[in-house]
Amino acid sequence: MDDPRRVLIIGGGIAGMSAAISLREAGLTVDLCDQDPHWRVYGAGITITGPTLRAMGRLGILDAVLERGYTADGIDIRSAEGQTLFQIDTRSAALGAIPSAGGILRPVLHNILSERLLALEPKIMLGVTVEDINRDGPLAGVRFSNGSSARYDLVVAADGIYSRTRQQMFPRAPKPRYAGQMCWRLMMERHPDISRRTFFLGGPAKVGLNPIAPDQMYMFYLEAQGEPVWRDEANQHEVLRELLQGYGGVLKEIAEGLNAQSSIICRPLETVLAGENWVRSNTVLIGDAAHATTPQLASGAGMGIEDGLVLGEEMARHAHVPRALESFMRRRYDRCKLVVDSSLEISRLEREQAAPKAQTAVVEKALAALSEEF
Repeated sequence: MDDPRRVLIIGGGIAGMSAAISLREAGLTVDLCDQDPHWRVYGAGITITGPTLRAMGRLGILDAVLERGYTADGIDIRSAEGQTLFQIDTRSAALGAIPSAGGILRPVLHNILSERLLALEPKIMLGVTVEDINRDGPLAGVRFSNGSSARYDLVVAADGIYSRTRQQMFPRAPKPRYAGQMCWRLMMERHPDISRRTFFLGGPAKVGLNPIAPDQMYMFYLEAQGEPVWRDEANQHEVLRELLQGYGGVLKEIAEGLNAQSSIICRPLETVLAGENWVRSNTVLIGDAAHATTPQLASGAGMGIEDGLVLGEEMARHAHVPRALESFMRRRYDRCKLVVDSSLEISRLEREQAAPKAQTAVVEKALAALSEEF
């Protein structure tokens, strides 16, 4: 029998869609609103860990991700000159036969999730924002930007690192802060020498290459800067070419091939952890609204997907919404804090140009912990 409870999800990104899928599968009525009237997503490729692939399996999208993305076990660690130093084995018995690493284009993942969600027939409201949330008896009264209003048993805020819901409902929560690095991302054809995630350590900055499809990969370059730096996009290829000077092997080839048509994005890395409790009454923060992380563990999207899965499981298990949210927080806080804290520790080591083994030790420890069931 369908659950009569009604849920509003604010934000149609990875975390929001994951929650909507999980809650619809639990039988709840789901409305989802997103401020973009076209429900678009921007960005380059993203890395996927084994634990995230496992979560995708539970969400029902793993086969599509394996078909349209790229997976390969392990991480190659190379010197700045391009010589292989050592390898990290990312496999874990806890993951079973699930691949332990991979990548996918962010727009491709968006399409996979939206197709899965739409098949479950939620109500989608595009170009709509939430103007106000108020307690309305046992429910949350919500007023929308289109002039309509509704009452919900649960409101799920998945509206990103700059969450308006967090600002309204959690005014004392920490604000996003700059993490000391600018992240350059470059999309390109996959180089035949790159068959899995590859890090170049020991140079001025950490550089990585990751396949996201059989014929595509992306590069990231983590530039240490005390404050965010904004540069003319028309000249970004020249700046990135200069930053890559001194790197050898594949990176030298990439630097030499940069031009004005190169697909480059450069953004400051920011992070936020919204305290120890992401619940106010029957409103809960998930994903980047609650725990935005820097990308060192490639687990930001994964934590958002897990949030959605756990929320659906707890709402199915508990008829009382506050009890479901209490259980949700018990299962999510420590795990998400581990990702945020470990990522920032790796970032610190990168900025200090610590030895490659010191940097990768934190990665290995955190990935081992995340491989355990959540």
